[in-house]
Amino acid sequence: MLGAAHSVFFYINIVLITILVLMIGTQLYWFVRSKISGNVIDGEEFAKGIHRGQVVDLRDENKFKKDHMLGARNMPFMQFKMYKNALRKDMPVYLYDEGVQYPIKVSSKLKKEGFKEVYILKGGYSAWEGKKKGTKVSSDK
Repeated sequence: MLGAAHSVFFYINIVLITILVLMIGTQLYWFVRSKISGNVIDGEEFAKGIHRGQVVDLRDENKFKKDHMLGARNMPFMQFKMYKNALRKDMPVYLYDEGVQYPIKVSSKLKKEGFKEVYILKGGYSAWEGKKKGTKVSSDK
């Protein structure tokens, strides 16, 4: 009986170790990908550059209407292919979303298409302490 219990704990430990390795591996993957695809910069550096570049909010339209960075334009990640031609390659692009996963994906695509300067806000929109603009969201009743 003791051998069977020991065997169960062994398999549980293997499963837990596998989950831990996958979690660490995922974090490492996104860290490396962020270093390759774009410059992840803090809010202070982001704020210094946005006046000379194009600020793109990758969040969905409802979140953008509720609250967004002053001067940003909304290009939701799910429809980004439709909007990307509106960006100029000769100007820096500043991307933000809730986190960095979607901006990293967009940054990779932009770099492949010849964009030289692409910057991503570290920590996402929640880390932004600069000027914000909120608009009223219409409620349909």
